[in-house]
Amino acid sequence: MNKKTTFLLITSVALALATSGNLYAAVDDADAEKLLKDSKCLKCHDVEKTKKGKPYKKIAAEYKGKATAKAELIKHVTEPNQVEVEGEKVDHGTVKTRDAERINNLIDWILAR
Repeated sequence: MNKKTTFLLITSVALALATSGNLYAAVDDADAEKLLKDSKCLKCHDVEKTKKGKPYKKIAAEYKGKATAKAELIKHVTEPNQVEVEGEKVDHGTVKTRDAERINNLIDWILAR
């Protein structure tokens, strides 16, 4: 390997390592938590504890590494749908915004748990 190829390889690996950390580092926690509160998501969900709905940590774990995770979760929180709670189908609420940036931020927040 010549010096130029070695340099490019080392630079590429260094860049990959530098950017491979937390993909959700730019999340606005305060806004995500406000949207959860305003949308009454916390009535059924918690970060760690199981309530009527799954904890956000469990949701994040289920979607980890899944290429379609963000799209699926955006659809889940923005379109009316049903979920099973205690063996019964119930309506799942939607977030109280149509602002795509806020919704993306919320999903990034959930996936970062």
